[in-house]
Amino acid sequence: MKAIFFNEHGNLDNVQFGEVSRPEIGPGEVLVEVKAAALNRLDLWVLEGWPGLNLKLPHVMGSDGAGVIAEVGANVSGWQVGDRVAVNPTIGRDDDYFGRRGLDNMCDNFSILGEHVDGFFAEYTAVPARNLLKMPEHASFVAAAAASLVFVTAWHSLITRGRLQAGESILIVGAGGGVNTAAIQIAKMAGAGPIYVVGSSKEKLANARDLGADVLINRQEENWGKAIFKATNRMGVDVVVDNVGAATFATSLRALKRGGRLLTVGNTSGPTFELDNRFIFGKHLSIIGSTMGTSSDYATVMGLIFDGRLHPVIDTIYPLAQGKIALQRLAEGNVSGKLVLEI
Repeated sequence: MKAIFFNEHGNLDNVQFGEVSRPEIGPGEVLVEVKAAALNRLDLWVLEGWPGLNLKLPHVMGSDGAGVIAEVGANVSGWQVGDRVAVNPTIGRDDDYFGRRGLDNMCDNFSILGEHVDGFFAEYTAVPARNLLKMPEHASFVAAAAASLVFVTAWHSLITRGRLQAGESILIVGAGGGVNTAAIQIAKMAGAGPIYVVGSSKEKLANARDLGADVLINRQEENWGKAIFKATNRMGVDVVVDNVGAATFATSLRALKRGGRLLTVGNTSGPTFELDNRFIFGKHLSIIGSTMGTSSDYATVMGLIFDGRLHPVIDTIYPLAQGKIALQRLAEGNVSGKLVLEI
């Protein structure tokens, strides 16, 4: 079968488009004929590799996908060939301490499709049946793939962990990434506001406004920390969403009002930085981290996608054969919304 894969970690020169073996499914698994797959920055990090990441090579990339069941494995019930499915990227278990409590994204052997095992940049992929979510006939494979990882991540962070409430002010640091565009919509739907968004271009900020942002701050034109301080009458905001990390974390903490909370699911600018602890205990601040989401989170937020209440922002759709071109665009960073491979 055709796939986008690599045989060794490194840069985009190591990415290939070609033939790999069609996966064989085991008990509890189904084979999905992939119709659409979406890119994430996670794909680039997996390509680079890190200590402790030991993959079976060649590794098929891609954590987001949707398609049609092509084969059903042993011990699988409730699913049949031809079912249209979205796939929760979070692989958990039902038989450990956290899994039994429905916290499959906190299981000891928690993993992510496309990160620890083969993913969706292929004509077929094998997935656990427990990760499937049936798609209604009207739902788009492209939208389902584009939404899965970023919307479940944003929902778990803002709603499940962050307990975002109607009327709370919120600052989202970044206007163009998939998680942030999801966060703007989820915050709007939750009744939060004002919604402040910091972005790097007029185009990205215009898109953020269309999604529901109330106050736009161009970090290329002004000091966004001072701008938030001024816009909130020196109070700060209730909640900050900061997935940038090293470059912005200190300013994000300063942007919070007393008793505020900072939500994070990533660190695109780097994971290591110093914090002035006086801001945390002196202002009664909370830092709340999360990774991915639970099966319940996934079903809830994807139901909102299928109902048309939330919408993934899609930049460009490429054929599978142009997956390397899409990855290059992702690496360059000039993207507003999701890049999707249609297969």
